[in-house]
Amino acid sequence: MKKEEVVEFLDSKGIKYKRFDHNFVHTIEDLQKLELYNYGVIAKNLFLRNANGQIHYLIVVKGDKKVNLKELGEKIGATRLSFASERRLHECLKLTKGSVTPFGILNNVDKKIVVVFDKELAGEEKIGFHPNSNDVTLFLAHRDIYKIISDGGSNIMEVEL
Repeated sequence: MKKEEVVEFLDSKGIKYKRFDHNFVHTIEDLQKLELYNYGVIAKNLFLRNANGQIHYLIVVKGDKKVNLKELGEKIGATRLSFASERRLHECLKLTKGSVTPFGILNNVDKKIVVVFDKELAGEEKIGFHPNSNDVTLFLAHRDIYKIISDGGSNIMEVEL
């Protein structure tokens, strides 16, 4: 799905969100310059793979949080984790570097991506995600993005990071 298709999808499901169009951003630091933190929590999303590349993970944490890949792997029972290549990102989620988002799961037809949410996000009413393009940020509730992912058939884990 492209960004407008994601928006149409949310509208069709009656999911409330607040939309902010902006210049293309590639990092959390770029988003900080836009002062979108005033509207809610900005999520940082990491696309990882296990040691043999057979399992992929989409990690969702607060934007300012540091993630220790070794500790994360231990918590989720994964072999050594590393960042997936841009090629894998495009093959699995149809996304480009800098636009990793849980909405990419809507593009994942084989449903083999494991989505890992930091428990710290639970209950948040306004979390900012790109809708598969990094020139827009949508703020929606944790329960809504969680429901989109689980209804789509993807596995979800919640861990303390």
